[in-house]
Amino acid sequence: MIPRYSRPEMVAIWSPETRFRIWFEIEAHACDALAELGVIPKEAARTIWEKGGAAKFDVAKIDEIERVTKHDVIAFLTHLAEFVGPDARFIHQGMTSSDVLDTCLAVQLTRASDILLADIDALLAALKRRAFEHKDTVTIGRSHGIHAEPTTFGVKLAQAYAEFSRCRERLVHAREDIATCAISGAVGTFANIEPYVEEHVATKLGLKPEPVSTQVIPRDRHAMFFATLGVIASSVERLAVEIRHLQRTEVLEAEEYFSPGQKGSSAMPHKRNPVLTENLTGLARMVRSMALPAMEDVALWHERDISHSSVERMIGPDATVTLDFALARLTGVVDKLLVYPENMEKNLNKFRGLVHSQRVLLALTQAGLSREDSYRLVQRNAMKVWEHGADFLEELLADKEVTAALSEVDIREKFDLGYHTKHVDTIFKRVFGEA
Repeated sequence: MIPRYSRPEMVAIWSPETRFRIWFEIEAHACDALAELGVIPKEAARTIWEKGGAAKFDVAKIDEIERVTKHDVIAFLTHLAEFVGPDARFIHQGMTSSDVLDTCLAVQLTRASDILLADIDALLAALKRRAFEHKDTVTIGRSHGIHAEPTTFGVKLAQAYAEFSRCRERLVHAREDIATCAISGAVGTFANIEPYVEEHVATKLGLKPEPVSTQVIPRDRHAMFFATLGVIASSVERLAVEIRHLQRTEVLEAEEYFSPGQKGSSAMPHKRNPVLTENLTGLARMVRSMALPAMEDVALWHERDISHSSVERMIGPDATVTLDFALARLTGVVDKLLVYPENMEKNLNKFRGLVHSQRVLLALTQAGLSREDSYRLVQRNAMKVWEHGADFLEELLADKEVTAALSEVDIREKFDLGYHTKHVDTIFKRVFGEA
């Protein structure tokens, strides 16, 4: 985690202090269940909660113990025993370290998911507001980066809203999939601990029992979770790239907010660069890069190995912290985005009516010409616009083959911008449920 791309609430989930507190809660809830079953004294379970709950775990001390034990859970349990006293012998009864580690990771990932869901909600709110603001702001749509046909800037933002709505649905499912608890002991057979203990701990932590843990929670769950984060990051980049293109000097239809005192270049004082969206492209690459190792973690040896452990210690914090930051940054970009309708209109008219070529093509076919002949007539007039800066409407009106099939009134009618935006309300109703 790099502080530059981190936000405190998400970082706190992955701090050693939080991790050790979750470990303690897992152990203490397990002790409550064991006490109910009569495996350990109820008084011991109460003492563990009272003394462990009030303890302030010393991270440096635990690290010092681990340097000797070479085992993080044993180091923690040794430190916890210093607070609890003799009743510490009842902690971790019938459990294995994976029970603690995997259940803790599930808690951390569900908490991280809740923050990410809130991030997406904030982004969706910003996208909806700006989409309705520019619902009727006509702009040129582009395919292959080349002028295609008119659309509206609101439709562009509605597309992004629909995409992030799907991202939200995927994350809800990924959160549900990752929220499982394993307290099943060595190789996951419950030989030394009752399944009730797992059920009790799961309920207390807002998880559900893992059906078959084999000592570790199966990593297909984690693979899907991090893959989902990667897809969300890709959607972040898609919108960021759109804004970057629209901010190019030759286009300048939209622009990141440039604050007073901000500098765009150390050498060129005139620069206003799309630094935020460029940054989002980079952050998206990092989040996506963490999906592949999560998939490679699925194939563990037999009932358990720890080849996944080092991976998850990195990608768990890094992927969630980075995506949290990226979503918040994108929300800020959308919220403050500068939009220039006058430049959109200027760019739309740059090639003097070419954007209406399809309507003319269709009109010629409906007038009785073959599609091949219609295409040839429209294209030869369009090329005059590309190559010589001619006016498309004037060229069509001067083309006797075109006017033989279509009247002047018919041709001029095909240059009505409103034709291209007549179904914007339908699109908005589909996306937002309202227009």
